[in-house]
Amino acid sequence: MNLDEHNDSDKAQDVFSSIQTTEQWYIQVLDSINNGILVADQNMLVRYINAEYTRITGVIYEQIVGKILTDVRPGAMLPQVVEDGKPLVGVYRKEGDIEYVVDMAPIVVKGGIIGAVSVVKDITEVRRLSQEIQKVTKKTDHLKTMVDHMYKAKYIFADIIGNSEAIAETIRVAKLVARGEADVLLSGESGTGKEVFAQAIHNSSSRASGPFVAVNCATIAPTLIESELFGYEEGAFTGAKKGGRPGLFETASGGTIFLDEIAELSLETQAKLLRVLQERAVRRVGETNEIPIDVRVISATNRDLDSMVRANSFRQDLYYRLNVLSIFLPPLRERGSDIAVMGQVFLRSHERILGRSFRLDSDTKLALLQHEWPGNVRELKNVIEYAINMCEDGYITPQHLPKWLKSDNRQQKPSTSLAKLVQEFERKTIFEMIDKYGATTTAKRQIAEELNISVATLYNKIKEP
Repeated sequence: MNLDEHNDSDKAQDVFSSIQTTEQWYIQVLDSINNGILVADQNMLVRYINAEYTRITGVIYEQIVGKILTDVRPGAMLPQVVEDGKPLVGVYRKEGDIEYVVDMAPIVVKGGIIGAVSVVKDITEVRRLSQEIQKVTKKTDHLKTMVDHMYKAKYIFADIIGNSEAIAETIRVAKLVARGEADVLLSGESGTGKEVFAQAIHNSSSRASGPFVAVNCATIAPTLIESELFGYEEGAFTGAKKGGRPGLFETASGGTIFLDEIAELSLETQAKLLRVLQERAVRRVGETNEIPIDVRVISATNRDLDSMVRANSFRQDLYYRLNVLSIFLPPLRERGSDIAVMGQVFLRSHERILGRSFRLDSDTKLALLQHEWPGNVRELKNVIEYAINMCEDGYITPQHLPKWLKSDNRQQKPSTSLAKLVQEFERKTIFEMIDKYGATTTAKRQIAEELNISVATLYNKIKEP
């Protein structure tokens, strides 16, 4: 063999080796694909399948390669693809417990169809995940329904009883506050109805469809307050639930969180609350990542936060953050005629429950007006309930009132002046007529006409101590 012949032989060998290497490379690529691959020629002789095809269909290499496809896989649709030259997409198949879809396409070379390829995609796992997602979604929807039921504000402004100037002005301001998104601080004595106002503000706001989460900061142990408010991760502390738990701020996201007795928080918790208010994000106990929250904060206190700030027992920066909008709830003793009106409302409520009628006589109304009501609305409600239980004939007199209230009224300075006696007689007469005609604006105009006084004078006499 001369040199030229030797060189030609080497070139032919190189070309052959190159072809073999290229073919092996493509086979390696096909074997690495996560979808099943089947290749057949124009006569439907199967030329190749990869391992994933065997896993999905259960058909092994020796059973199908080198054989006519329809002999091994009756009902195969690949011959149709070769015949009409149109691909088929998303053909559903099932082998035992395995579900899959097949995409089929013709192999075209220089305008002629020389075969076809099937790409088999296992959807068993996708179907399983889809079912799991449906289960989780259903469970999540159920939990959301429970949360919406549990954290629902029931009071609206119409539920706030009273028509005195003091309460009317407070309601007016609260309605203005409800239109915005700024945080709110409610202050006032215990029992003045701070949570009722908080719920009414929530229900009149753009967040009314979201949760209303009420938290009494004074009733949660200091060691638990952080995990209750901000949540915790699994293993954060001894006794932490598996999977962790969201805090009340997360639960309130999309709605309002009401922090009652805010002054009872420790300085350490105050610092963490300040960060949450600034960043509008919480960090669960034991977690490093922060979770964004969309929540409006309404806080409440019966203590003087200004004095607490001066005494360094309440953070000044937190106070300013909470006190963007401030509403003071007047004590019951400053609400004049509202005392009798509320007493009547509480009576009607018990009448519906007990199926009996009750009336307050004029002396009882006077006794209620003369009381200082340190417990405010809550105390009045309890007094009415006590009197109902002590009353046998439905006509409530001072003897049916709690002993401490009667004793308190007796300790007041007796009316010795003629002016005071006249005043008490006038108020007694007015309340007897309110009991007869009602407490509506129309009724009061009628009462004023019968007494030959102006409506303004009537209201002033009702409010007189």
